[in-house]
Amino acid sequence: MTFLPYLSTLVTFVFAVAVFNRYRQRGGPHLLLWAIGLLFYGLGTVSEIILSLTFNAFVLKLWYLMGAMLTAAWLGQGTLRLLVRKASLASILTWVLAAVSALALILVFLAPVTGAAFDVTRPASEQYKDILTRNGLTITLTILLNIYGTLMLVGGAIYSAFLFWRKKVLANRMFGNILIAAGALSPALGGTFLKAGIADMLYASELVGAILMYIGFVLATSPSAMPETAAA
Repeated sequence: MTFLPYLSTLVTFVFAVAVFNRYRQRGGPHLLLWAIGLLFYGLGTVSEIILSLTFNAFVLKLWYLMGAMLTAAWLGQGTLRLLVRKASLASILTWVLAAVSALALILVFLAPVTGAAFDVTRPASEQYKDILTRNGLTITLTILLNIYGTLMLVGGAIYSAFLFWRKKVLANRMFGNILIAAGALSPALGGTFLKAGIADMLYASELVGAILMYIGFVLATSPSAMPETAAA
């Protein structure tokens, strides 16, 4: 078992605590939503660690729910909450996401598990389809949540970086948002490596993604930056 998921978990939880502390100090629902998304990210990598040691049906479902369904959506929701000027609209969308997430939780934890053997030496991403029985609604929600989260997180970061570039101001925020976008895309590349049979690159993409987003967040919120309402 590679040590990379351990590092990913450490970085992600440190990142989540930093974001939550900033929320406690400055307020801002976007920070709370980002902290929730990062908590989900960390729970996903913790699940990978456990599944590399022993098989547990609950942990496999937790891994799928956090890693495959909710992380991107809640991180993206944080960016949307920051960029959308109408707070009422952003709040409605957040409650909709919460309801969809609750439905996803019910669907995943009620899903039956087959008797197929689980190999702890292989990533869960390679095996879950043979073990976790997903119905059409679960698969559809997985796709929609990931598309939604990726568009909001990556699209919002790129849009913010473009605004700073066009105005030629706050270079730290421009580069910070570029790193956030790159970090958000990194785990998606891991799926490509997995299909090519390079499992270690899957774990590396998760670690790189967490590190890039963390560095981007630090840059975008450095003291020289303007108030957070100006950028993602």
